[in-house]
Amino acid sequence: MSSLKDFTLNLSELQFVHEGLSRPESILAEKDGTLWTSDNRGGVTRIDPDGSMQTVGSIGGDPNGLAMDTAGNIYIANIEDGNVYKMDREGNTEVILSEIDGQPLGAVNYVFIDSQDRLWISVSTRALPWFVSVAVGGLEDGYIILVDENGPRIVADGIRFTNEIRLDAAEKYLYAAETMGRRILRYAVQPDGSLGAAEVFGPDNLGVGAFPDGFTFDAEGNIWVTLIIRNGVGIITPDGDFHTVFEDVNEPALATAVDLVEQKALTPEAMFACVGPTLQFPASLTFAGPDLRTVYVGSLAMPHLVKFQSPVPGLPMRHWQ
Repeated sequence: MSSLKDFTLNLSELQFVHEGLSRPESILAEKDGTLWTSDNRGGVTRIDPDGSMQTVGSIGGDPNGLAMDTAGNIYIANIEDGNVYKMDREGNTEVILSEIDGQPLGAVNYVFIDSQDRLWISVSTRALPWFVSVAVGGLEDGYIILVDENGPRIVADGIRFTNEIRLDAAEKYLYAAETMGRRILRYAVQPDGSLGAAEVFGPDNLGVGAFPDGFTFDAEGNIWVTLIIRNGVGIITPDGDFHTVFEDVNEPALATAVDLVEQKALTPEAMFACVGPTLQFPASLTFAGPDLRTVYVGSLAMPHLVKFQSPVPGLPMRHWQ
């Protein structure tokens, strides 16, 4: 049984740190305490251990999901321009993927690097801008790309707005947040990188307005997931149980947005009205600190990061190896 089965936090226990960011959707943490966040003023913002910040790169659009290789290069999924970038620590960038099978990628959301240094890429929808899919409750055109020594190929398709993707500690399964499906999917990973059929992990429906965005694993195998328009975080335990850790729900706005999703007529205004008074659109979680027990939360709307302490450490990312 997970030690976090009943773990909750009050909003008063959250800290708000590193003011002055712009759309810090994704966060990378290094062993020395350095943080990197996506930032639509350039590419990423580096936050040094002393708190000083510098925006690096100039790719434009909306830098979204981030990954780091063992050499310290950062991979950026740009959900607005539909490209995947590789950036060095000084901000020099190159586009490493812009199309597949002769077609534009679409709304690239996230990148993940596994222990074999293979690159996994999620594409939320083939439509640009991405809100075209969200407005109608999620087109079933999201997909996942694997890039290995044989080049890029599509390994899963037909997903209702693919968001973050990650492999578990044993790299037995690839997990994906299916945002508009309000659930987490997983796929068995074959030795050649191909994926088995999609199966639901945890509840088939996380709840009213519980649209998952980002998620991460801790060392016990729990999945910590952000619920973007409920402005909250929940945990799915290894046995599939789900509970909310904290949330800041704007109930009237949420009810309106959910109704419009069901009518396939959601508007940006209705979605962004769902921000809470304390939390606004949490989009990702990252374990950090020397003991990997400090959790940072990124967002689409807050100009800072949210920080809290976890009772258990997180699962180290590839660049920690």
